[in-house]
Amino acid sequence: MLKQSLQQKLLQKLSPLQIQTIKLVELPVLELDQRIKKELEENPVLEEGVGADGEEGKESGEGNNTDTSLSSYYGEESTPSYRLYSNAQPKEPKKEYPGFSVKESFQQYLEAQLGFKKLNERERELALFIIGSLDDDGYLRRDLESLSDDIAFRVGIETSPLELEQLLGIIQEFEPTGVGARNLRECLLLQLEAKKGQPTVEKAHRIIRDCFVEFTKKHYDKIRQRLSLSEEDLRGAIDEIVKLNPRPGGNINDSYDDKIQQVAPDFYIEIKDGEIQLTMPRFSVPELRINKRYADMLMKSVKQSARDAKEAALFVRQKLDSAKWFIEAIRQRQNTLLNTMNAIIDFQHDYFLDGDETLLRPMVLKNIAEKTGLDISTISRVVNSKYVQTHFGIFPLKYFFTEGMINDLGEEVSTREIKNILQRSVDAEDKNKPLTDEELVSVLLDKGYKVARRTVAKYREQLNIPIARLRKEL
Repeated sequence: MLKQSLQQKLLQKLSPLQIQTIKLVELPVLELDQRIKKELEENPVLEEGVGADGEEGKESGEGNNTDTSLSSYYGEESTPSYRLYSNAQPKEPKKEYPGFSVKESFQQYLEAQLGFKKLNERERELALFIIGSLDDDGYLRRDLESLSDDIAFRVGIETSPLELEQLLGIIQEFEPTGVGARNLRECLLLQLEAKKGQPTVEKAHRIIRDCFVEFTKKHYDKIRQRLSLSEEDLRGAIDEIVKLNPRPGGNINDSYDDKIQQVAPDFYIEIKDGEIQLTMPRFSVPELRINKRYADMLMKSVKQSARDAKEAALFVRQKLDSAKWFIEAIRQRQNTLLNTMNAIIDFQHDYFLDGDETLLRPMVLKNIAEKTGLDISTISRVVNSKYVQTHFGIFPLKYFFTEGMINDLGEEVSTREIKNILQRSVDAEDKNKPLTDEELVSVLLDKGYKVARRTVAKYREQLNIPIARLRKEL
C-alpha cells in the first residue's frame, strides 16, 4: 500500500562563488599563482589584461562594444567595470620559485653508481626496482618476499628473496654508507663495518650487534657488564656511534630541500615611524575580458538555427559566469586574508613591534573569529599554510596561536613562554643526571608557574625532548 506524506527540511547550500572562495582562501601564495594559471588555461573567456582602462584590451578588440552586444543578447544590463577585474594595481614581475623532485634526485644518485657494477640486464632491472623502493631516508622498509611479488606483478620478472638479498648487498656498498638498510641497526652496522680497523670501532660494532636494545634505552651499565667493557672503553665506543648517520638518504635529500621547500610569504609586516604596516604581495590577477573570437562566434550563431544559437550562448554564458565567480572569489580571498591578518596584528600588537616572545599573548582561533566576524572554520583555513615576513623573521601564522595559563601573580601567560623555560632548563641540565618530569615541575614552580606533571610531559613531547633516561650521557 502506497502512502504519501509531506516533510519539511532545512538545507543550507553554498553558491558556486562561496565554494570557489573557500577553496581559494586555503591556498598559500605559491599555490594561488598556479591556480590562476590553471583557470586561465581552462577558461577561454578569462584573460589577463593591463587594467580597466589599459590599451591591451582595446588592441585585441575586447572593449565595451563586445560586452554590450553580449548583454543585449541576454537581455541584461552591461556588467559594471569594477566586476570585470580584481584590482587595478600595476603588475609586479612574477617571481620564479625553483623546485624539483627530491626523491628522483636521490634515486638518480644511486642509479649512477649502479652503472659501474657488472650486472646483466635482468639483474640491473631488479636492482633499479629495489632502488626505486627505498624511502627518502635511504631505507628499504619492505620485506623481500612482498618485494618479489611486486616485481612479478609490475615488471613481469620472476625472482626470489634470495636473489634480491644478493642485489641489495650490492646496493648497500653504495654511497652514502648505510643506504639500503632495512632498519636502524643494520644501517649503523653497515657504517661501522666500513670503518673497521680501530679498537673503538670494533667495540662500537659489538655494542650495536649484541646490545642494540640496551643501547637504544641507554642501559649503559648492562652493556658494560655484558661486554666486559671499562667506562672509558664504553665512552669511546658511544662517541663513535653518535658520529654515524641514522638517515643516509638525508645527505642527498637535504641539499635539495632548501630549494623545494622555499617559503613565499603571504604577508609583509614593516615598522615605519613606530607604526605597524601590513602589505600583501600584488599578483597579476586576471581581468575579465571577453575573447573576441568567442564573441564573434556567438554573434554568428544568432544567424544560425535557434537551437544552435541557444547552445552557443549557453556555453559562452557558463564560461563568463565561471570567470566572474573566479575573479570575485579572488577579491574576497584577499579581503578575508587582510582582515584576518589585521586582527592578529591588533591582538599581538606589542609582540610585532619587537618580536619579544614574552609579549606573545595567549590567542586561539575564536579570538580572531570574534574580531573579524568570520567563522572559526574560515579563520582556520586562512591560518593554514600561510606565512608572514617580519623584521625579525618569517613565521607561519599558526605560530601566533597559543593557549594560555595563569601564573602565581594572576597574570595570563602564553604556554609558549613555559615551553621556552622547559627547553632552556633541559639545555642547561647536567647530562649525567638529567631532570625528570617531577624535577621540571619544581623548576617551573620556582619561576611562578604551577603546572601538573602530565602537562610538563605533554609540553616536553611537543618539544621533541626525550624522557630523562634517554637524555643521559656518559
